Amino acid sequence: MTIGTLAITIAWVPFADPEQVVMLGTVAVIILGYTGFRFAVALGLLPAGLQGGRDEREVAVRRVRQQHRLESRSWLEFTVDGRDRWLPVYFDSALVTLTPRTAEIDGRAVSVDRRRVYPSGRVRDSEPVGRLVDNPERPDPEAIGRTGSGRRVLLDAQSAVVGPFAGLLWVYVAGGGSVAFVAATIVAAATATWLSAVRGSDPS
Repeated sequence: MTIGTLAITIAWVPFADPEQVVMLGTVAVIILGYTGFRFAVALGLLPAGLQGGRDEREVAVRRVRQQHRLESRSWLEFTVDGRDRWLPVYFDSALVTLTPRTAEIDGRAVSVDRRRVYPSGRVRDSEPVGRLVDNPERPDPEAIGRTGSGRRVLLDAQSAVVGPFAGLLWVYVAGGGSVAFVAATIVAAATATWLSAVRGSDPS
């Protein structure tokens, strides 16, 4: 998704004036920087707020799916030192059939059934906003078939509705006519779709 969004952004450079080139370059830098930050958190290079230091600890976890407006994400819910915690994680088809079980946390990484789960943000000590849906007690194997890449792209693309509004705002502020409007709309729509994906959308 990051590569596609960068390609769309760079493709408009030959048609842009100097001011628009600066804008496109700024968008590209933000996309690269934020993607790098998300990768660093997911891989444990930057802390996600997990406790445990270098000593691995086991905790009971369950997966919940958050639905808030156009946002849908997977979270692992667990209790540490008597306090409930919620960790956002990148979607994995194994999460769909995950029933409550024990996870290993070593301060930088989380593993469930020896399968690593990648954080998509920091641990929260307050319940995520919106509606939280628990996994069923009995896993549904057919549910995995409803989480393909097409469904994921369709879910992420809902955020693209901001594109025309961003295009109108750009033309109002900087001018440029219909070409600038089309370019700003497409770049904004692609960026919104990318942002939804890189934050860890859940297509289930």
